[in-house]
Amino acid sequence: MKVTKQVQMPDQTKTDSERVSELFKSHADYLFNFAITRVNDTHIAEDLVQDTFMAALRNIKNFESRSKESTWLTAILKNKIIDYYRKKVRQYHKESIDDLRSVEDYFDEDGKWNKSDRPQKWHINYNENIEQKEFYDILNNCLNRLNELQRIAFTMKHFDDIKSEDICKELKITSSNYWVIIHRAKLQLRKCMEVKWVNN
Repeated sequence: MKVTKQVQMPDQTKTDSERVSELFKSHADYLFNFAITRVNDTHIAEDLVQDTFMAALRNIKNFESRSKESTWLTAILKNKIIDYYRKKVRQYHKESIDDLRSVEDYFDEDGKWNKSDRPQKWHINYNENIEQKEFYDILNNCLNRLNELQRIAFTMKHFDDIKSEDICKELKITSSNYWVIIHRAKLQLRKCMEVKWVNN
């Protein structure tokens, strides 16, 4: 999906505006796709991209061509996404566990998988483009079923390769809480994928 919002450029920075307009034409779609995979909301993704170009406009004079334009813009967008995550986590005061199983519920008293919860072997041909697209569509659907804190932590860890200690710092959670959140997210994602993908 293409970003349709255009950045409103101040008249007094016409030269800078023209430069950022060119950046918009070249990179808006890529940045939107980057954002939508991390926030799963079209309107929020568009707002984040617009904020990115507004920040680029304010800082275009400081941009050095030694780095790629896409790298510079993506770095700005990543910071905008992190800010969005922080706000969401602040709103998410307490993780709801009403519809979550405890991590221990997946294992027996000896620490082995319960028979019904034991991971199944997935027979997936990742080289088939159609199958690959379907896989990622289902993965995104399953990600959306996680609670907000789980989805954000999982995305930061496995989409953006952010270090665990940095995630804890950004989200203001303890390392033990982080481990439980990520572990629950993985268990739920696998269970969801097995129901919607492997068993279909």
